[in-house]
Amino acid sequence: MTVAPVVQTGDEESARPQATTRFEQIRSRIHRDVLAQLDLRRLDSVPVPVLRAQLQNLSQTLMDEHRLALNEQERRQITQGIQDEILGLGPIEPLLSDASVSDILVNGPRQVYVERRGKIEATPIRFDNDQHLLRVIDRIVSRVGRRIDEMSPMVDARLPDGSRVNAVIPPLAIDGPLLSIRRFSATPLGMRDLLKFEALSPEIADLIQGLVRARVNLLVSGGTGSGKTTLLNVMSSSIPTDERIITIEDAAELQLQQPHVVRMESRPQNIEGKGEISQRALLINSLRMRPDRIILGEVRGAEVLDMLQAMNTGHDGSMTTIHANSARDAITRLEHMLGMAGLRVDPRSMRQQISAALSVVIQVSRLSDGKRKITSLQEITGMEGEVVTMQEIFQFKQTGLNSEGAVEGHFSATGIRPKFMQRLISRGIHLREDLFSPASPRGMA
Repeated sequence: MTVAPVVQTGDEESARPQATTRFEQIRSRIHRDVLAQLDLRRLDSVPVPVLRAQLQNLSQTLMDEHRLALNEQERRQITQGIQDEILGLGPIEPLLSDASVSDILVNGPRQVYVERRGKIEATPIRFDNDQHLLRVIDRIVSRVGRRIDEMSPMVDARLPDGSRVNAVIPPLAIDGPLLSIRRFSATPLGMRDLLKFEALSPEIADLIQGLVRARVNLLVSGGTGSGKTTLLNVMSSSIPTDERIITIEDAAELQLQQPHVVRMESRPQNIEGKGEISQRALLINSLRMRPDRIILGEVRGAEVLDMLQAMNTGHDGSMTTIHANSARDAITRLEHMLGMAGLRVDPRSMRQQISAALSVVIQVSRLSDGKRKITSLQEITGMEGEVVTMQEIFQFKQTGLNSEGAVEGHFSATGIRPKFMQRLISRGIHLREDLFSPASPRGMA
């Protein structure tokens, strides 16, 4: 028996978008009816599980009353969509529940991308229109006391779980509102997780944990999306529980597990151009709060002066991150930021302050296959003439790509015994004698 090929006619092709439009129209109609019957003023006082059950019952009742021709799957989709709209972030709520998604990138209402395992891929998720997406953005930023409108069309914010949010709306965004969400795991990653992902070798892990316990000042350097904040979180887990830690961030992202943590977040200016509280102001104030350590989420401008001074005046073990492509570039950027802070001294004095404050620069990179790795760990040894001197202790050597495009390489020690080892020993931290031996590659990737 010969089976005739199925030929899709023009009528059948046009039926698909019509069916989709019909479903969207029904969903919008039920959503409007649900909102009309809800007392929005009471939503905050109703427990979420109770409200979710009420929304489900109300949605099912309305669909029955309207006698809508819907199958069971469509009814579940409409009910879930209404719950997500009222209790969550609408169409992207399922993505926030997907542990494999690390980034959510919304390019207008009709384009939603996600990053999984270092690779960006398109999704079938859509918003109804620009206004629908704008409502979701406004819901996010209003939760943290920020605003977005034509006067302030860009905003940084965060979700309750610490995920980083950036939004841009028209007139700056030409093709519709833009939303970027950098997700953070509900359970913070630990050093074992980084070892499992081959982001570093066991030797580098032992050294970093020793540096944190010995209260060595650390700088994490890397590009966008390279894993700087994740590494800072993991490093902070080695801080003893009896220390008072103060964190300062533009948008609170750090997830420290110690019991004595004081978290502060900067505030942008209001609609009148007043009320701004910068990271620098928070950092100056934190020095009056008796901190054992200060963790600055990211150094970006004038606050670098106060951060370096704090490191130089008794707040050992402090740490921060910076955007830079190499450890040497990180030092240069710090120098430029000191100039932005209004420090009117010669370049040599700036470099002396940097070299006196910082001891170690850890470079993290996002490789071509999407994996994040520590590619270099360098010690700042002081000044030689006009130059800040550094020596590399560990490095990641890339040897090529395999047939699937994954990066191949290994971690290796350079054979240099760092000067900070004396500090570690004096603090009672003893590492293996062969830790810095370059005898064999570690952590083959």
